[in-house]
Amino acid sequence: MNHKRRDFLRLSGNLALGLAIAPTACKLMSKEEEETAKALSKFGLQLYTLRDDLPKDPQGILKQVASFGYKQIEGYEGPQGLFWSMTNTDFKKYMDDLGMEFISSHCDINKDFEKKAAEAAAIGMKYLICPYKGAQKSLDDYKKIADEFNAKGEICKKNGIRFAYHNHDYTFKQQEGQFPQDVLMKGTDPALVDFEMDIYWVVAAGQDPEEWLKKYKDRFRACHVKDRTKNATEAADTCTLGMGSIDFAKILKTAKKTGMQYYIVEQEKYAGTTPLEATKDDAEYMKKLKF
Repeated sequence: MNHKRRDFLRLSGNLALGLAIAPTACKLMSKEEEETAKALSKFGLQLYTLRDDLPKDPQGILKQVASFGYKQIEGYEGPQGLFWSMTNTDFKKYMDDLGMEFISSHCDINKDFEKKAAEAAAIGMKYLICPYKGAQKSLDDYKKIADEFNAKGEICKKNGIRFAYHNHDYTFKQQEGQFPQDVLMKGTDPALVDFEMDIYWVVAAGQDPEEWLKKYKDRFRACHVKDRTKNATEAADTCTLGMGSIDFAKILKTAKKTGMQYYIVEQEKYAGTTPLEATKDDAEYMKKLKF
């Protein structure tokens, strides 16, 4: 066999192999793209972002939120209650009409909690969340809070939903040689209590969100995607997503691998823009974010 004939056969074989592999490679790529698209197609908004606008016209504001591309909503308990002067079922119907899902709400866990759990469960909500406890004087105080969370978790479990706690910076600052967040994580039953990581506050406390996500795999089930102003000088110094210092593509990739299920946008300050404009810009950032 001469060299030209051998080279021809070799090249033909490689071409045939390439053609045989190509469909499989395309399928794999398509699957990866579909998985990415699925991850990016569902993100939520913490309504506290629009706390100044929402009370004036809840239905009108929520309609605008839906038009920005948000598919999930996380509420908070204000003067108009969890459901903005609507019944729980009427609120769900309105969310359905807008193509959004009311997945969770921050609430006052010390008032009518059993009623709130029942009403939340009746409309398919996934979580009731304690938004804040404040810095405590001792680790024993955090142990008592962990016991309280377990009790609330029992109530939620009885109703078929979940209970979670949303952090600020204080639990990620050492006290008596330990992190209060560790006390809460270790003192709560994973069958009863989940955690919502506010990534901003972890960073503001000088901690690495990825390390905590890895340390407590499958405990942080929701997160607040909230950016921090570059060269921030204040503890609460948020900005529009993508304009700040937090590398969300990197952090959320780890979050996804460690059990994160819900990605909730939140913004508290709006330099040079309005809350609604910021909410729209945040949605555009989330749509393009790949992790």
